[in-house]
Amino acid sequence: MTGQSGEHERTMAFAEIALGQIKALRQPATPRNYEIWYAYASGHYPSLNQKINEILAAGNAPTEADLEQIYGAYLAPARFSERLDKVGNQVMDEIDQVMAMIDAAAGNASNYSESLADASQKLSQSRDRESLRAIVEGLVQTARDMQESNQELEANLASSKREITELQSSLEMVRSESQIDPLTQLYNRKYFDERLAHAIDEAHATDEALSLLITDIDHFKAFNDNFGHLTGDQVLRLVAMSVKQNVKGQDTASRYGGEEFAIVLPNTVLRSAITVADHIRRAVMTKELMKRSTGEHLGRVTVSIGVATLHKGETAQSLIERADACLYTAKRHGRNRVVCETDPEVEAAKVA
Repeated sequence: MTGQSGEHERTMAFAEIALGQIKALRQPATPRNYEIWYAYASGHYPSLNQKINEILAAGNAPTEADLEQIYGAYLAPARFSERLDKVGNQVMDEIDQVMAMIDAAAGNASNYSESLADASQKLSQSRDRESLRAIVEGLVQTARDMQESNQELEANLASSKREITELQSSLEMVRSESQIDPLTQLYNRKYFDERLAHAIDEAHATDEALSLLITDIDHFKAFNDNFGHLTGDQVLRLVAMSVKQNVKGQDTASRYGGEEFAIVLPNTVLRSAITVADHIRRAVMTKELMKRSTGEHLGRVTVSIGVATLHKGETAQSLIERADACLYTAKRHGRNRVVCETDPEVEAAKVA
């Protein structure tokens, strides 16, 4: 009881610190934020504490984007790792059971072979009907036992096959979830990095075109400040839906970070990529935002998009930097527009 009491007091102290931080920083008391600050109070993730301390030392409170990045970097991977370990252990247990069944079946088969050899020897030595009858009855019983054993093995193997199939589905689900941003249901930054690297390797190997879009929501901070984070989340989902509806095939749409999205377009030349970008921009601006709790109309959302195409021998970092430069050129020149690397504004910025 003393141990339980001590653990209760210790965890309650962590909980009080976590809630105190949320209250002091005037952050939404969401499960995610509570988990972050509880982890911070417990000290179980030193890298998480270091990241938060750096933000606090600069005199800032962690923003929504900071908290999301911290959760994704330090807590979400640990959760997926635990789930993977659990499913992996279940798979290993199931494999052990199958191996045990195979060993048992091998033993039964060996015993059956020995019984047949023994019966064969007895048959060669038998001289009367009664002894022959006894040998035949013994063979029949041995065959029945073997049949029952085989039926039981078949049923157990079928059950194990179903279990392993379900575990494979669980592993696939965990793997898929580890690639998906939970808020927008687009791919996350980790998957984007992997996909872009793979797409660049393929483009260089096949000499095919590859383009990249980087999208940023205009005045997103104002939506959060004026209407709250729940409305901000609604804006992110709205833009994500517009992005998803305008990509297809081999295209990969990801949440790049905060209010930014990135779209990898294999086998797509610059002019076609600009067309895709403008379709996304128009799709976003046609949707009017409404606050679900009150029905209040909050106006329309717009996005700015930078477009760049892969150059021969170019790296992922260089391609991202050029798309990013186009994006911020779009921001500087009025927002709600698509800018590509060949536009005059970008060329003028290079000269300047």
